[in-house]
Amino acid sequence: MSGKNPKFQVPSSKQQPDLQRPVSKFGAWNLEFGTSRSRAFTLVELLVVIAIIGILAALILPALNQGKASAQRAVCTGNLRQLGIATRLYWDDNRGNGFKQWSSNTNNGRVWWFGWLEGTSAEEGQRRFDLSAGVLFPYLRGSDVRLCPSPVWTSAQFKPKATSVVFSYGCNSYLFAANNQPAVNVNRITRPTDTALFADAAQINNFQTEDLAENPLLEEWYLLSVETNQPAGSYYPNGHFRHAGRANVVFSDGHVGREKMLPGSLDPRLPNQLVGQLRPEILVPWSR
Repeated sequence: MSGKNPKFQVPSSKQQPDLQRPVSKFGAWNLEFGTSRSRAFTLVELLVVIAIIGILAALILPALNQGKASAQRAVCTGNLRQLGIATRLYWDDNRGNGFKQWSSNTNNGRVWWFGWLEGTSAEEGQRRFDLSAGVLFPYLRGSDVRLCPSPVWTSAQFKPKATSVVFSYGCNSYLFAANNQPAVNVNRITRPTDTALFADAAQINNFQTEDLAENPLLEEWYLLSVETNQPAGSYYPNGHFRHAGRANVVFSDGHVGREKMLPGSLDPRLPNQLVGQLRPEILVPWSR
């Protein structure tokens, strides 16, 4: 049969595959990148990007810090609410009588309402403590509701009493009597919604040693009292307004509120630590 079958034509050289070009199972690779050249950031563009990142960080970080502070305040509120519940259970088991501020001296220390704390036989910061001796321990089941998550405890101005923070809150010293006084009965509280049980507490110490006189420090304090109208040099308020200038307080009816500092009561020894006076009327209800 003469003539060429078009189905079996031998490809011309122009149709021959390029054997110099790598071939994969997906076909020939295209290694031609064109004539354009890749660009790098200029110095101006880099500075603009850095400036934008800085602006975004300045906008976001305050919101993150505010969120963290709100979370800490919420944990503290939960702690105080549980302390309030434990106190009501204690009243129920003790015919309505409140506990004492402290009960006895033993083992070179004192049994306070919150537990046993070693005395002056050991230096502060090295003293041992045992929370199981506290009157509320059976109701709290050993939980850490005693610890407010405020960052003040890691401050260089904080002076620990024991090997770690013992208790972040103070009890109302007018409801929980001293060792030599009769216990206060819950029936004496005529306005439970306005009578504090526990609150954020601390004290500025400038009296214990000579070096503290020049460099006062913040320390834990376990009692709340009225410190107004004191002689010069003996004014030591004990409310701690560590949550954005507010102190968390649990009241006798179980609710938790936020209290402002009594005007003019800020302790001038360390004003940045926001130690001042709670309203006297929430501490001494029968004095109204």
